[in-house]
Amino acid sequence: MLDNILLGLQIIIALIGAYQLVLTFFGWYRRKNRVNHAPQKTFAVLVAAHNEEQVVGALIDNLKNLDYPKELYDIFVICDNCSDQTAQIARDMGVHACERHNPKLRGKGHAIEWMLKELWKMPRQYDAVVMFDADNLVSPDYLKHMNNDLCNGSKVIQAYLDTKNPHDSWITAAYAVTYWYCNRLWQLPRTNLGLANYLGGTGMCFDTDLLKDMGWGATSLVEDLEFTMRCVMRGINPTFNYDAKVFDEKPLTFKASARQRLRWMQGHFNVARRYFFPLLWKGLKEGNWAKIDTAIYAANVYNLFIGSILTVVLWIDLSIPGVPKFTSLFQISPNFFAVFSVLTYAQFVIALVLEKAPWRSYKYLVTFPLFLLSWWPITFYAFFTQNNKQWSHTEHTRVIRLEDVQSKQAS
Repeated sequence: MLDNILLGLQIIIALIGAYQLVLTFFGWYRRKNRVNHAPQKTFAVLVAAHNEEQVVGALIDNLKNLDYPKELYDIFVICDNCSDQTAQIARDMGVHACERHNPKLRGKGHAIEWMLKELWKMPRQYDAVVMFDADNLVSPDYLKHMNNDLCNGSKVIQAYLDTKNPHDSWITAAYAVTYWYCNRLWQLPRTNLGLANYLGGTGMCFDTDLLKDMGWGATSLVEDLEFTMRCVMRGINPTFNYDAKVFDEKPLTFKASARQRLRWMQGHFNVARRYFFPLLWKGLKEGNWAKIDTAIYAANVYNLFIGSILTVVLWIDLSIPGVPKFTSLFQISPNFFAVFSVLTYAQFVIALVLEKAPWRSYKYLVTFPLFLLSWWPITFYAFFTQNNKQWSHTEHTRVIRLEDVQSKQAS
């Protein structure tokens, strides 16, 4: 009985993996048929910040010099429970410093919800709201691309997420590889197939009327995933703009990375538990593949959790002398399993080639499997602590400017 259950779980996880693998092939090409429009949309640019005095100035300077009419956008720094000079730096640089003090409701989701309520009260109203983290940098043409997509009918848009410090350590390099892979072989395929894209926490753009209608309501540890689910449930598919680039700072050490990823996975379990079945059922009932695909994406955290446990159990079973007690897909078809495993890892290499990643990035593919394996214990621990909603701050201390990122990309 137990053997049949374990085999059935293996088959389900393998089918989901095969589905994801097939999807990646639709990211090997890019469509370039977007219609461009003259700047016309107005933007409220929100910057979420908690004690970010070291890095917020570089982003403000970057945002003030975007290649977009200055009268069409305003910058608001959400100084959320700050005890440093973040607010003063924002004021000194001539942008709006919006100070919030609520230690009981901490985290970006709560800060955004508060800021939007404040924004709706202001005399000037905007066509759209864009959101960044204080450690980000933004390509100069970001708002031009958002303007085009809004004029072309998009209501929720995710920019291309990249790292601004990909070569600082093997950890930041692993994040960079993951980002290049996700942009090219997860997001772009869904764009090409007309499915829903998913939000990545920063570089997001929202139609104001939609936000006022829906409300923010995304206050979990992964507010981006939560809002994605809410949109797709309503039949609004977020879109992806490959050309609008946002550069995010990644933690240098494994400890800081593990802490950040634990928070992500705790939030993912929470959101998957709330949205997977309703979204899947609605997708099946309506024959809507975008909803089904998004439900599968939400459940990936459970796929990783169950898959890691199954793999460890089967490894132990095979290593014990004697006949294995459990049937594994590897035993049934070792050649197919080997080819599938090679293709799965080869996706990351293909992503680097397609994204024209710097040559020195390839050497980190040697340590990248360690990064992938480290998700297993993190996910396992997150499953048993998923009710922990305590937000944790990732400290940023390095001052990197857009010209530094661009010069490193060119080299």
